Amino acid sequence: MNILVLILSLLVVLPVWGNISERTNTELTNTELTSTKISTTDKSTSKPNKSKRICAVYPHLKDSYWLSINFGMVKRAKEQKISLKVLEAGGYDNNIEQWAQIEQCLKWQADAILVGAVYYDQQTDMLLKLNKSTPLFSLVNEIYRSPLTARVGVNWYQMGAKLGEFLAIKHPKTNSSNKLKLAWFPGHKTGGGSQQATLGLQDALEHSDVEIIVIKYGLNEKIRQFSLLRETLNEFSAIDYLAGNAIMAEMAISEVAGININTRPKILSHYLSHGVYRGIVRGKILMANSEQMVLQGKMAIDQAIDYLSNKPINRQQAPKILNLTQESLGQFPVTDSLSPSHFNPVYSLTP
Repeated sequence: MNILVLILSLLVVLPVWGNISERTNTELTNTELTSTKISTTDKSTSKPNKSKRICAVYPHLKDSYWLSINFGMVKRAKEQKISLKVLEAGGYDNNIEQWAQIEQCLKWQADAILVGAVYYDQQTDMLLKLNKSTPLFSLVNEIYRSPLTARVGVNWYQMGAKLGEFLAIKHPKTNSSNKLKLAWFPGHKTGGGSQQATLGLQDALEHSDVEIIVIKYGLNEKIRQFSLLRETLNEFSAIDYLAGNAIMAEMAISEVAGININTRPKILSHYLSHGVYRGIVRGKILMANSEQMVLQGKMAIDQAIDYLSNKPINRQQAPKILNLTQESLGQFPVTDSLSPSHFNPVYSLTP
């Protein structure tokens, strides 16, 4: 009778292991792979491997710019086998929310925190104080006065200047009093480098026959940008260029479609998104900058890991700013700039 019970027990257990052995590693979940390895490993001889814990706080994940940053960070975190926690404040107005999220990172016992600051200056003193005990890294957006442990991100003055230089080459300065008119939509006034980008654009256009007739600051949200765009088109009867943030540029495509092609404003974006990329492919948007967001996300993870590993680091890192036009599409490294179309944001990653 005992032998019969034993045989029946084996018949129940064996098919479970048989099913696992028939599946490939790519079909197994991370949990299943870990369980399989643990079950065949002598725990008395295994060595603990403490994964580095990196926490990142973003201003928001409302557009594909920060989504592409997230993709690059997640991809590199997987490759480096580290733990990653991502929090987003929901917008550039949410200064208090972002600080609360930094405190969440500390409770999570993050080894380093990557800070995509919502404001250029308001958190500076608190961040500098915290940086003495926990290494903080500026992510994309600068903070005012003094750097943190290190930074990955382009100079936003240069982002505005690159757009202005493109127009200055197209319309070099002459003695003519008839200037081409540009409406500028840089984004939120106190966050995301908008004021620096505005200064860069203004300086570059000094060498052109293009003048800024209006500057419209506002949150990088569809409703707000739609309102500013409509307001501007109603206010000015003749505009040659609509330039600024990617959300405005995407929405401007349909807004100018009803204007006669001979007087229709041309659209430029000082940074890249998936919608702006499609607009350039279709010939609806003239030009955009790209600071290679996917690459920036990877660089930010690498910089933090190297620092935590006591390796030498470049404390101010930035990818090259690229100009994208329809003519340069064939040479443009799109995978360094934009996340895949199917990618959804990842907030937590454990190796």
